[in-house]
Amino acid sequence: MDKLPNRPRPPLRAVLFDAYGTLFDVYSVAASAEQRFPGRGEALARLWRDKQLEYSRLVSMADAGGRLYQPFWDLTRASLRHAAQTLGLALDEAAEERLMNEYRHLSAYPENRRVLQQLRALGLPAGILSNGDPAMIAVAVKSAGIADLIDPLISVGPLRCYKPDPRVYQHGLEVLRQTRPELQARQVLFVSSNGWDVLGATWFGFTSFWLNRAGLPRETLDPPPTHEGRRLDDLLPLLGDPGGAADA
Repeated sequence: MDKLPNRPRPPLRAVLFDAYGTLFDVYSVAASAEQRFPGRGEALARLWRDKQLEYSRLVSMADAGGRLYQPFWDLTRASLRHAAQTLGLALDEAAEERLMNEYRHLSAYPENRRVLQQLRALGLPAGILSNGDPAMIAVAVKSAGIADLIDPLISVGPLRCYKPDPRVYQHGLEVLRQTRPELQARQVLFVSSNGWDVLGATWFGFTSFWLNRAGLPRETLDPPPTHEGRRLDDLLPLLGDPGGAADA
């Protein structure tokens, strides 16, 4: 794990997880897509995800007032349609609904529950801060069997904008402060598998953890993530003391 040198940090008091790509495998839809479109399932899943993120950024950047905002579920459907058209795939209504339903129930990473149980044992609040709509997040955590271990579930919906807009990270901090009023941004460990999300959170002031499962190169914009690991378990040494974080 890496961290910025010579930067003293207050103890970590809470954890916020990104949802899609971090706790839930956004590419697990590839298996269902492969059944419908043999030989093209993985390509569809990847293009679908790329377009989903592109659309979320477009509606955020084009209108700071939120008039162009569309719920993440709607952007997910629109991006699926565009991805299918780009690949020349005949996406009929039945196939579209099947794939959208798969997105409601994305596969969860196997270590999720174990890590969340350990955070609960440490007395640390562990929540989600996600671009997803409230209903999407609620279904995902219930389907993954972790609804009893993760709270609060924070959506961008009330803000009508998407990450990495700094208002999203501020909203996450404000929700946590409802139960911990003195909480500082740097006392929140923000965990994401998305490099751009980690960068946005680091710019905002969170202590960041890049869950780099694929061993990708870091973003070339500064600053680097505060910490980095290949599995969710790798964040636990940072939080090994109920009163704070080891080496934090």
